[in-house]
Amino acid sequence: MLCTTVPAAAQDGANGTSFVEEFDRLDTARWYVSDGWNNGAHQNCTWSKDQVQVEGGKLRLSFDAKPAGERQYSCGEVQTRKRYGYGTYEVRMKTATGSGLNSAFFTYIGPTDKKPHDEIDFEVLGKDTNRVQLNQYIAGKGGNEKLVPVPGGADNGFNDYAFVWQKQSLRYYVNGALVHEVTDPKKLPNHAQKIFLSLWGTDTLSDWMGRFAFSGPARLEVERLAFTAEGEPCQFDGSVACLVN
Repeated sequence: MLCTTVPAAAQDGANGTSFVEEFDRLDTARWYVSDGWNNGAHQNCTWSKDQVQVEGGKLRLSFDAKPAGERQYSCGEVQTRKRYGYGTYEVRMKTATGSGLNSAFFTYIGPTDKKPHDEIDFEVLGKDTNRVQLNQYIAGKGGNEKLVPVPGGADNGFNDYAFVWQKQSLRYYVNGALVHEVTDPKKLPNHAQKIFLSLWGTDTLSDWMGRFAFSGPARLEVERLAFTAEGEPCQFDGSVACLVN
């Protein structure tokens, strides 16, 4: 198929190409496992490679009462080694349950990469798994939150979350249905970003994530994650990219 659009690699900083990850194994050439640190005082767990597993065609990120680093809890995160630009980002996942926990699928770039802080988020807060929070940051400025329903609950089964990021728009989908569209140029990230999956907790952000109370190990499970560069053909049946490319 001839692609006549500008490839994603032409976007500043983008070096990742289209892929479908079904987690038959943890491909360390694609994924970097966060290990041995936390993201600040708001996070009550330390990223630990021990909380990242691939089994039965699923990526499992866990939160558990296992002291690590400076924290009494440990949690799991993976991030791509490459950066991705305009295109369709999709995940099929079952989120964790528990107030004070955050199951996240997002893209991010920031000062540690010598770039402005740009971010696009799907976050399911364990205090209310009937909704998912959408958000984006542009040069460190957020405040674009929107809560949308997840029929049946994000923690009761696997659901599909996707966003289509283009230069002039950002569209969010839940289970193939368009749930939010952003066209204001001031609210659209433009820097290529890494893709993240994470499960973490907080003792301090209770107004947002709920009061934390550990009741046992929690787990985020991921069956598939895909990126389809803008203008390229969709890569699997049911992909949102089949609707837009």
